[in-house]
Amino acid sequence: MANQKYDYLIVGSGLFGATFAHLAHKQGKKCLVIDKRSHLGGNIYCENIEGINVHKYGAHIFHTSNKKVWEFVNSIVEFNRYTNSPVANYKGKLYNLPFNMNTFYQMWGVTTPEEAQAKIDEQKRAYNEELKIKNEELGLTNEPHNLEEQAMLLVGKDIYERLIKGYTEKQWGRKCTELPAFIIKRLPVRLVFDNNYFNEKYQGIPVGGYNKLIDGLLEGIETKTDVDFFADSFETVSVDTIRLKDEWQKIADKLVFTGKIDEFYDYQFGKLNYRTVRFETEVIDKPNSQGNAVVNYTEREVPYTRVIEHKHFEMFGQEVYDNPKTVISKEYSTEWKDGMEPYYPVNDDANSQLYAKYKALADKEEKVIFGGRLAEYKYYDMAPIIEKVLEKYNK
Repeated sequence: MANQKYDYLIVGSGLFGATFAHLAHKQGKKCLVIDKRSHLGGNIYCENIEGINVHKYGAHIFHTSNKKVWEFVNSIVEFNRYTNSPVANYKGKLYNLPFNMNTFYQMWGVTTPEEAQAKIDEQKRAYNEELKIKNEELGLTNEPHNLEEQAMLLVGKDIYERLIKGYTEKQWGRKCTELPAFIIKRLPVRLVFDNNYFNEKYQGIPVGGYNKLIDGLLEGIETKTDVDFFADSFETVSVDTIRLKDEWQKIADKLVFTGKIDEFYDYQFGKLNYRTVRFETEVIDKPNSQGNAVVNYTEREVPYTRVIEHKHFEMFGQEVYDNPKTVISKEYSTEWKDGMEPYYPVNDDANSQLYAKYKALADKEEKVIFGGRLAEYKYYDMAPIIEKVLEKYNK
């Protein structure tokens, strides 16, 4: 390794890359982290606007039941007490999420778990009979054949039509009757008055925002932004200029890659598909716009899926009013095209089979480690990413 300056070249400074670099650095390994964006942190990067940490690439709420993961992130930066309790707005009427006794009281006026369960069961039975007749007439098997039928069998008509249908159609860009039933395996129903969206033991936001977490993870590690692994050249210690993609082994012993796996292999089997999100962010001249961090808009006619009011992630009580301005972001689900930011994998048969071909190539790599949602073509919350890095690095 006489000419190799680094033990690891890490492509991407998101949570996978930053956590891997942190663990390697602690063990005395020399790392270089590069990112094609102008900032570090990947999609958890926050932009400070009017003294408010704005989640530039969508709301990120850390939640886990893994004590080791929770202790690990809190060893980097303290986390606050934020609890995710979203609200749904359907035609101007508000409903608490997830589906719980508050939701059922708002929807039907029921006040006991027995009344709520009876109402749900009544609607499920009615739809089951309706679907049975429909399937018999069409000569189909007596099972749900699309997402709408699946959801109605799970929770009945009212919850589906007010809180699921429009939101889901906006997310996927097609009707629920055109979406496969397997997308919704289950719809949790809580017969308690509990608006906490997550069931995990721990949740919160880093005090001072996610940039504090990334800065802590990458402390003491060499980083370079505005560097495209696929397009840019790089000057080595000996002042030779190399093309990173083709000659990275001249500067590092191993590569950690967190970008798109199909791009790494020059799309030789074809391009994987993604879903993406577009944001409209605006500053509002009032201290409190919607009174909650997350409000979902569940009717189809409202073009955005939800509105995020960022200050509520980190400001509580009087702190909300100490800052006279607030920042909101409207989220629009959009069909992904080349050049757009890839957010979510499309887990249908065609894309799963295509990814399997790329994974077979990746599994043969001895000096390349693939990790994260783009490199593994898999949706991850933040905590499982950290858990995965801890496991992968300690192997």
